[in-house]
Amino acid sequence: MSSLSRDEVARVAGLARIELTPTEIDRLAGELEVIVDSVASVSKIATADVPATSHPLPMTNVFRPDVPEAPLDRDAVLAAAPAAEGGKFLVPQILGEDA
Repeated sequence: MSSLSRDEVARVAGLARIELTPTEIDRLAGELEVIVDSVASVSKIATADVPATSHPLPMTNVFRPDVPEAPLDRDAVLAAAPAAEGGKFLVPQILGEDA
């Protein structure tokens, strides 16, 4: 016996402002019933001694420690650039604006 009626599916679709045809309502009632049954079966298995989890593997912070380091040498970086002028990277103009 279905715990979700066609009327309930149509009501929820109306609340969500989703227009459904009668065929879609029938199909969704069946699909939602499968979902409700699956959740119910998981709920039967879950016990108090099994902690709830949001991820199957333990998650830890993967960032390295924030350690200050000396900055790159500007002259060395600009020497490796295709073009430099006035201590800055020189790039081609792309917007067609006056320099």
